[in-house]
Amino acid sequence: MLAGPFDLIGAPQKGTHGPQAVEANIRSSRKLARNGEVLYVLPSEDHTVQKLLLLYLEIIEKTDTKGRVLPEMILICQNLRNNLQHPNEYIRGVTLRFLCRLNETEIIEPLIPSVLQNLEHRHPFIRRNAILAVMTIYKLPQGEQLLVDAPDMIEKVLSTEQDPSAKRNAFLMLFTCAQDQAINYLLTHVDRVSEWGELLQMVVLELIRKVCRTNRAEKGKYIKIIISLLNAPSTAVIYECASTLVSLSSAPTAIRAAANTYCQLLLSQSDNNVKLIVLDRLNELKSSHREIMVDLIMDVLRALSSPNLDIRRKTLDIVLELITPRNINEVVLMLKKEVMKTQSGELEKNGEYRQMLIQAIHSCAIKFPEVASTVVHLLMDFLGDSNVASAIDVVVFVREIIETNPKLRVSIITRLLDTFYQIRAARVCSCALWIIGEYCLSLSEVESGIATIKQCLGELPFYSVSEEGEATDASKKTPQANSITVSSRRPAILADGTYATQSAASETAFSAPTVFQGSLASGNLRSLLLTGDFFLGAVVACTLTKLILRLQEVQPSKVEVNKATTQALLIIVSMLQLGQSPVLPHPIDNDSYDRIVLCIRLLCNTGDDLRKIWLQSCRQSFVKMLSEKQLRETEELKAKAQVSHAQPDDLIDFYHLKSRKGMSQLELEDEVQDDLKRATGEFVNDTDDANKLNRILQLTGFSDPVYAEAYVTVHHYDIVLDITVINRTKETLQNLCLELATMGDLKLVERPQNYTLAPESSKQIKANIKVSSTETGVIFGNIVYETSNVLERTVVVLNDIHIDIMDYISPAVCTDAAFRSMWAEFEWENKVAVNTVIQDEKEFLEHIIKSTNMKCLTPVSALDDECGFLAANLYAKGVFGEDALVNLSVEKQADGKLSGYVRIRSKTQGIALSLGDKITLKQKGGN
Repeated sequence: MLAGPFDLIGAPQKGTHGPQAVEANIRSSRKLARNGEVLYVLPSEDHTVQKLLLLYLEIIEKTDTKGRVLPEMILICQNLRNNLQHPNEYIRGVTLRFLCRLNETEIIEPLIPSVLQNLEHRHPFIRRNAILAVMTIYKLPQGEQLLVDAPDMIEKVLSTEQDPSAKRNAFLMLFTCAQDQAINYLLTHVDRVSEWGELLQMVVLELIRKVCRTNRAEKGKYIKIIISLLNAPSTAVIYECASTLVSLSSAPTAIRAAANTYCQLLLSQSDNNVKLIVLDRLNELKSSHREIMVDLIMDVLRALSSPNLDIRRKTLDIVLELITPRNINEVVLMLKKEVMKTQSGELEKNGEYRQMLIQAIHSCAIKFPEVASTVVHLLMDFLGDSNVASAIDVVVFVREIIETNPKLRVSIITRLLDTFYQIRAARVCSCALWIIGEYCLSLSEVESGIATIKQCLGELPFYSVSEEGEATDASKKTPQANSITVSSRRPAILADGTYATQSAASETAFSAPTVFQGSLASGNLRSLLLTGDFFLGAVVACTLTKLILRLQEVQPSKVEVNKATTQALLIIVSMLQLGQSPVLPHPIDNDSYDRIVLCIRLLCNTGDDLRKIWLQSCRQSFVKMLSEKQLRETEELKAKAQVSHAQPDDLIDFYHLKSRKGMSQLELEDEVQDDLKRATGEFVNDTDDANKLNRILQLTGFSDPVYAEAYVTVHHYDIVLDITVINRTKETLQNLCLELATMGDLKLVERPQNYTLAPESSKQIKANIKVSSTETGVIFGNIVYETSNVLERTVVVLNDIHIDIMDYISPAVCTDAAFRSMWAEFEWENKVAVNTVIQDEKEFLEHIIKSTNMKCLTPVSALDDECGFLAANLYAKGVFGEDALVNLSVEKQADGKLSGYVRIRSKTQGIALSLGDKITLKQKGGN
């Protein structure tokens, strides 16, 4: 006879002593030791061996096919009785804990006297496990007959027990098995609840929540207990008190107490995860009790003291929705102080935090224009910020404020012209130049604008003829050279302390700022132009053209107008000459060249129609864009306010009859179990049945000896495969195993076990697969089994299961600036050529939006006109936080067909490739 798993322990000659060998043998065995081998383990005094034995006894089958307890369990029962009377406390404790996992009354009944004796043991470890064992026995189907007076015994133990954990277990037993006695005990000792331990107080709160589900009329006396626990030393108890208070009552006093408690936890806790959870609770209170949260807005703002950016971002999101005319000044003052703090080097990631604050102030100023004057000049000091994103937010804010607040126009223009030389980023310069060209209206402002641009461009020409020849010769000798020689001027201090200029050669144009005679201001526009940024050069040309056209209207002297026009033309021509010279490594692009040439033609011959377009239409388009943005935000707010939680054709829920406001939080918690069943597919209605049938995938053929099909349930972070396997043969299939493998960022959680399948029978097998990123994945595998007639194992290959990326992305919204920033940052791009039978641009756009489950960021008004081409930006976000960007550019050809490209960008390769495959498959139209 072969040795069983426990023979090895009782056979010293095998050399397999110790817990490690026992553990290896126990885990490798799947059968019960029915021939007495377990006798070798029962007498062992090793604690680890005894623990492993109990684990083994927990997982083995203890009954036969008819449900009767196996005879060998009598031996186990005697051993358990001995363990319950063992002099060692650990053996008693783990045995009592093992009894909590038994359901066989025949095994437990002889052990009850020993269990009850342990209720009075001197060691708390044994007492607390004995209480749990009594609770488990009492909850069995015949437990009340086995332990008739168990609640009375536990109540007696509770009145004399001193150990916090044992006392908590005793109260939990009364709460679970004899709720009335638990309530009586609580109300009898209500004055001492605040002195109880943390564990017992948590169970008390759970009892209160359960009692109020069934008897809401007596809710008042329990709320007093909750309020008394708000001053408990345990933060966990305080948090649960606040949550329970919110779920039980909607009275302003209770909600205010809960909100104050959350704010205190927000400031007192150092764990960032705790702060984020508390902020989520405050966000929920903001949605349902906004009036109360408005009064606590400054307390919430104190969370900005945390260095964590996620906490700061969530805090600002909550605060921005609580702003009212009463507290706007205090909020803005607080935000201004935080902005000033970011100027010091004390905080980490100051640039990103400053950008968040600027966006918050921007939002405040748009909602309440009266505070714009107090913040706009402060923020303009950050136009030259090293954090380009922060500087862009500032200049966009200034551009919007100068249009929406005409009273601030003069002061903003004056401050912008004074600080323009500090701007170092090309995009910020471009936006600032547009503001100067559109809002410099008076004679002094126009002249100051022209002078500022000339000063920042420096002296002309941008390079000398000799330097051009040297650059040409150098390029011929060393065609691969990366450095260029550009003239620059550096300050020299004379004997009298004044400044003069001296020429010097610089190896690269990227570090060649110009300093003018008598001025320390560096030419930021000149430096940027010498790097080859001719888009900025085109913006400079357009701004000068607008200023000259406006000068012609406000300057009575024709001589001054002609002089300014000539100087502007000289600057524009010099930029063209620089763009076409070999001094720079890259020549000017065609678009910038055409725009600059258009400016030259306009200055040479201006018509009334062109003047109207340049001086009026551009600004009108900007005003239209702002009005559409405001209208879109207003519609979003209305849509959020009018969200209906029930549809007209939904079934009537009688919970609505209990309260005018519908289901309470406690009643919603009662629905969690059904919600989980619906999520896992265990509980479905008729409609769900139809959907489930549509999602069944056939894995094998009808002629295969084993037929298999799978129902795939996709959650956010995991995939559940519910596989039905049918034995279509007349033989018993042994060791049938479902072997699965994955491709992509999918991971099989556990390997399915082996099964024995009777002839023409079926088996349900579930497999869980973990998802770690948003991309299309593939699940493949086979079914392996053995039969008595065939010695070799038979393999049935399964069809592949493709996981659709559409299950993991959803439409989202982001600002145009954020879209452009991500578009420039993301490195993965997938370019898909348009190949479709659809001939209408808008119809094709709608088809792509529907196929990719994305949101169109381009306003509808920008897509209204019929011009033969269409460009739109689409955006979506994955469940793991990834961003998916799509740019659609199509043009209608002469034959009516559409041509163009769909460009996808993302931070990860998987999204770009998966979305590209999806678009390629779906873009032709139809399904």
